[in-house]
Amino acid sequence: MNNLIKKYFYGDYGEIEAGSNASNNNKNIAWPLWEVFIRSKQGLDHKHVGSLHAADEQMAIENARDVYTRRNEGVSIWVVESKYITASNPEEAGELYEPAVNKIYRHPTFYKLPDEVDYM
Repeated sequence: MNNLIKKYFYGDYGEIEAGSNASNNNKNIAWPLWEVFIRSKQGLDHKHVGSLHAADEQMAIENARDVYTRRNEGVSIWVVESKYITASNPEEAGELYEPAVNKIYRHPTFYKLPDEVDYM
C-alpha cells in the first residue's frame, strides 16, 4: 500500500474540480503588500527592513520572520499593510519643515556643555 500525505501551505488551494472556474479566479487575486519593521534588540526602535506580499497578517509575520530574521537579527516583528501608511510628499518638504527653522530654541547649537560631560 502506498499512502500519500499531501501537505498544504499558505496559498495552496488544494484539489480543484474539473471544469471549475475557481482556478482562473485564484490566479487573478493579488496578495496585499506589507511593510516589515524589525527591532534588533530590546529597548531599540523598530526599523523598516523591507516589504513582502502575504494573504493575511499571520502569514506576513511568518514570512517576515523567514525572510528578514534568518540569522537571529530580531527580537520583535511588526507588519503593517501598505495601504494604511501615509507619507509626506517630498515636493511639499519645504513648507512642511519650514516652521522648525524659525524656532532656534529647538536647535541645541548655542548651549555650552561643561567639561565633565563627555561623549555628547
